Amino acid sequence: MDKLRIRGGRRLEGALEISGAKNAALPILAATLLTAEPMRLRNVPHLNDVTTMLELLGQFGCTLSLDESGSLEITAGALRTLRAPYDLVRTMRASFVVLGPLLARFGRAEVSLPGGCAIGARPVDQHLKAFQALGAEIDLADGYVLAQAPRGLTGADFAFDLVTVGGTQNLMMAATIARGTTRIHNAACEPEIVDLGECLNAMGARVTGHGTPSIEIEGVPELHGAAWSVMTDRVEAGTYLIAAAATGGRIRVNGAEAADLGVVLDKLRESGAEVNVGPGWVELDMHGQRPRAVDIETAPFPGFPTDMQAQYLALNSIADGESRITERIFENRFMHVQELNRLGAQIELRGVSHAIVHGVPRLRAAPVMATDLRASFSLVVAALVAEGTTVIDRIYHIDRGYERIEEKLGALGADVERITD
Repeated sequence: MDKLRIRGGRRLEGALEISGAKNAALPILAATLLTAEPMRLRNVPHLNDVTTMLELLGQFGCTLSLDESGSLEITAGALRTLRAPYDLVRTMRASFVVLGPLLARFGRAEVSLPGGCAIGARPVDQHLKAFQALGAEIDLADGYVLAQAPRGLTGADFAFDLVTVGGTQNLMMAATIARGTTRIHNAACEPEIVDLGECLNAMGARVTGHGTPSIEIEGVPELHGAAWSVMTDRVEAGTYLIAAAATGGRIRVNGAEAADLGVVLDKLRESGAEVNVGPGWVELDMHGQRPRAVDIETAPFPGFPTDMQAQYLALNSIADGESRITERIFENRFMHVQELNRLGAQIELRGVSHAIVHGVPRLRAAPVMATDLRASFSLVVAALVAEGTTVIDRIYHIDRGYERIEEKLGALGADVERITD
């Protein structure tokens, strides 16, 4: 099993190219099921989760090819099965978004209930309620969702009980070829929702309002093939900016959009960073200073993203002062706290939603173990500033969401090595 060995104490300095966004690529890959014509996708990141989604599309019967430029072509013609098996869906809950496209185009689908990171219950009931509102019949049997709409889906007004990114994406895709107009209320507003909506429109859909809480989709008879470039990964950009701030460093992330990082950049400025932005880039300079502690409370976009909570908690662990981290999106998303405390952090948990972080001047190396995707990078942030050599186990979590991590960190001056037992 692969591990990361990190010798701490070096400032991150230099420039970094941000990869395509995993959280945008996965639903866009699912959207290729909405048309029998070829879809040509660029800027798809090379990640384990993407590989899982491509394997799932291949099992359905899609043809996949990669050209010399790195563009991915997918054709979902006559599929041989409409069943998404447990052995794939259990490893990545985002694969559940194939349900909407399959149901809309073929009138039925059989998709395993999802798995993914162990960061608390993330039920799919909102997805299923949305499909029922469009006229689908839903049954649960042996861990699978059995969905049918033999006469097709019909547009409707639907309000989510809570903001759900995956549910919004699933319903958006299903509504594109439903009869009539669908209006989605309390929709997620994340930039990845905008990217999906623009991709669907490039395929001939009629989606408006994506990026706001109210989305309207006028159904069309069918979608066609298109070319699309996946947006860059705002979570990766924010993660490297946080890591640089923790080390007192100075970096430029190319491909990052400041508008997508809003509140994260505000918090980094509060922590003492000088932050400058331009079209397609963000620069951060800590001038070698120790960061100041700041309070964080996660919220749906445009609030502070839950996917950067763990990384910022690691920064706060060596910051000057005391901070309070409040997690409003998922329960059980503080599993990294115990591992950070092994490195010398002083973090107290208050229930399942709050952590009090007492900043310490330094951390010390120790063997640690990753527990989920984003928590794994919090350990990387801590290891970069810790005295000595830290070994991080179970880094397959990192490989699900961060492309070429040791190469990118190495280019910024970190001493990072991937090792295998």
